[in-house]
Amino acid sequence: MGGINGTVLQTLREGLRGPVVAPQDTSFDEARSIYNAMIDRRPAAIAQCVDVADVRTTVSFAQDTGVEIAVRGGGHSGPGLCLLDDGLVLDLSPMRWVRVAPEAGIAQVGGGCQLGDVDHAAHAFGLAVPAGIMSTTGVGGLTLGGGHGHLTRKYGLTIDSLLSADVVLADGSFVTASEKDHPDLFWALRGGGGNFGVVTSFTFRLHPAHTVGVAVTVWPIDRTGDVLRWYREFLPAAPEDLSGFFAVLVVPPGPPFPEPIHGQKMCAVVWCYTGDLEANRLEEVLAAVNEPAPPAFHFTTPMPYPALQTMFDELIPKGLQWYWRGDFFDTVSDAAIEVHQRYGENIPTELSTMHLYPVDGAAHRVGTDDTAWAYRDAVWSGVIGGIDPDPANADLIRQWCVDYWNDLHPHSMGGSYINFLGEQEGPERVRTTYRGNYDRLASIKRSYDPDNFFHANQNIPPSAG
Repeated sequence: MGGINGTVLQTLREGLRGPVVAPQDTSFDEARSIYNAMIDRRPAAIAQCVDVADVRTTVSFAQDTGVEIAVRGGGHSGPGLCLLDDGLVLDLSPMRWVRVAPEAGIAQVGGGCQLGDVDHAAHAFGLAVPAGIMSTTGVGGLTLGGGHGHLTRKYGLTIDSLLSADVVLADGSFVTASEKDHPDLFWALRGGGGNFGVVTSFTFRLHPAHTVGVAVTVWPIDRTGDVLRWYREFLPAAPEDLSGFFAVLVVPPGPPFPEPIHGQKMCAVVWCYTGDLEANRLEEVLAAVNEPAPPAFHFTTPMPYPALQTMFDELIPKGLQWYWRGDFFDTVSDAAIEVHQRYGENIPTELSTMHLYPVDGAAHRVGTDDTAWAYRDAVWSGVIGGIDPDPANADLIRQWCVDYWNDLHPHSMGGSYINFLGEQEGPERVRTTYRGNYDRLASIKRSYDPDNFFHANQNIPPSAG
């Protein structure tokens, strides 16, 4: 459809406490902007919901009018699934609140929160949720996809700390899903993406994490093979207090990096240590970084956990061109290492990168069938990101990412972290990502959203019956 009739839209405006932004409004371009500037879509309207009542009213409005709907939380969706042309965006971003109950060790988190909101609120009590590596990432999208980050080896995936979720369903009704209530829905929400409803709040179990040890080690790009052959053996055998994601990158021009290596292509590991800092154990554990090759730079420091979470925020802010694709890996084979070496030496722009995030440790102590996340045997979740501020380089970064992924994918486990699927990868990639859990997800979709009302996502259509 080409829009929503003005008179009909007025009905929605009158029913909400939050604003409804339309194309003729001066705030429209800002309201429709998301993290990835490569996405340029023009919704018919954006309903900025301030509470559950607004969400229910917006869902009912979309059902009554037949307008397509997309749900926006933090706006970090790489393929821009939180926006759609000529449809209605249900925007949760005004719902940014966190309530911490420190004695119970739990936090309730509004559906529009970013990770930084949770990190800040929980840090005051020496606690954290294991989630992500950037404070601007939306809690909702990250959690519904499964969620991994610096604390995954120690405390598991984000969904492993999820205790319950408040959800507005496709028919406008409101439920709380947990192990006890709506257990099938709760199972599906833990990795099944935005297919099952609008989550207006999450309740998480919190974990001890206050000051962590942070280290960054970089090696010349021509030593990528040596470093990866060492890393693939070292990290899985290391204590779960230690996490470290591997990257190929161009060294940014600023601290903590010394000027002589600014702008150089390098491989690196960004480390996070949750163990005893007083005993200097981090230096002990990381003495091994010299084994594959002498580092070009190695830096360690204690850091408040929220500061680690904001470390990349300024480097890759909102408004850049992005194109990404991902895969799971249970090993980093010699053939895969050759691919990383080749594409790392040919990074097309200063911000383009590839990351391998460890998803072993505590994440492996949850069964494959216990949540929708089906790759509990994966050791790494990889993502290739073509990134640049200049729209003129969009084709360049997209092609580098696609070529890199095409050459690397045969050495993967077949599926991907759902939040790392790119645009137009197709329904078969979604099915592969859920492995044997897909049919159960499709059956739960039939129960809670039989008409596939929520389909602006990495979609799981309802089963036929």
